[in-house]
Amino acid sequence: MENILESSQLLYLGLLKKPLPAYERECLSQVGLSKARIIGIYGSRGVGKTTLMLQWLKKQHLPLSETLYISCDHPIYKGVNLFALAQFFEQYGIKTLVVDEIHESDGFEQSLKSIYDFLSIRVIFSGSSAISLTHPDLARRFSMFSLSPLSLKESIEIATGLVMPGFSLQDVLNQPMESAFAVTQALGELKILPLFNQYLKTGAYPFYYEDPNSYAQRLTDTINLVIQLELGMIFNIQPDKLDFLKKLLVVICRSKPLELSIEKITTSVELSKPTLYKFLDYLERGELVRQVPHELKKYKTIRKADKLYLFHPNLFSALCIAPEIGTLRESFFASQLGRHHRIEFCDQGDFLVDEQWVFEIGGRSKDFSQLKQQQRPAYLALDGIEVGTSKKIPLWLFGFLHA
Repeated sequence: MENILESSQLLYLGLLKKPLPAYERECLSQVGLSKARIIGIYGSRGVGKTTLMLQWLKKQHLPLSETLYISCDHPIYKGVNLFALAQFFEQYGIKTLVVDEIHESDGFEQSLKSIYDFLSIRVIFSGSSAISLTHPDLARRFSMFSLSPLSLKESIEIATGLVMPGFSLQDVLNQPMESAFAVTQALGELKILPLFNQYLKTGAYPFYYEDPNSYAQRLTDTINLVIQLELGMIFNIQPDKLDFLKKLLVVICRSKPLELSIEKITTSVELSKPTLYKFLDYLERGELVRQVPHELKKYKTIRKADKLYLFHPNLFSALCIAPEIGTLRESFFASQLGRHHRIEFCDQGDFLVDEQWVFEIGGRSKDFSQLKQQQRPAYLALDGIEVGTSKKIPLWLFGFLHA
């Protein structure tokens, strides 16, 4: 254990020498307000969990001798029990332990419970979005935060250095013109529509800003790592089955959401229905796929297939050459609203949000003909417009929502 502590400290000091991005995600302030002794941050690979934890650690202004960062995917921690490690570190004066990639540690859930029950050390950890903390004590005692890919607002702020306004969904629905004007005013000489079109392809994952030219390849590598290292390990998927997950992603990428019947998918990827449902669940938990249920699915007597999207529009460019523009638009809307709102699909309109508002997604020429019979408040979310009207809202504006 002494050797592991010494190696950990050397790795930690080396990490501290690297500059951290100046930009701070909204999630950082939420984590900073937590007084919990154990804090978890989960999200898909590449969304910036490590950066956020190191920014959090820097803001604590703690003595260097009392803090330590470890990453469970490093070879020196293989086969080492996390509780035993934390117990040893605490004996040597470590009061705050940052644990990255916790899903790589066998039995991490029980270790976290034991750390909480028997130690006084504070732990902030990150893990794959696919992990689930099943022990009821953990849900009550820990503070868990989800870190999503960058929103359109965050991406523009990083790219330009500007501070952009953010809105609640009620703001956007009640004052769409004023909200859109506030964004265009903050942009100055820049135009929102080119920025939005670029965002659909790039910029949702922070590593884009490290090297824009290699983004497509890194995104492809990230998808492969999520499937092979995270989903394969967490769900004990046999290596020969992992290719089916990739095939499933490509089928979803090339199809319109409602053209994907379960029968068609099982034929395309040669899977049984039970296995298909299981694999779709894995991909959703790994934040590679988003399943949007029908509003009536909560009634068990009514069977409606989910709409299937890639989790974020950027993923389309890594998996198929020419995705449907309508699918990209819907995927964008779902990715931005899905952070803080409940989204379902309905028969008249594309999406039902929080069981209150109906949205039809389309281009600038889209009209209300598909919403004529809709009894609930209904809106058009339109691509290709900079400023809308009371019921016609620019699609890009939904990228500026906050909690």
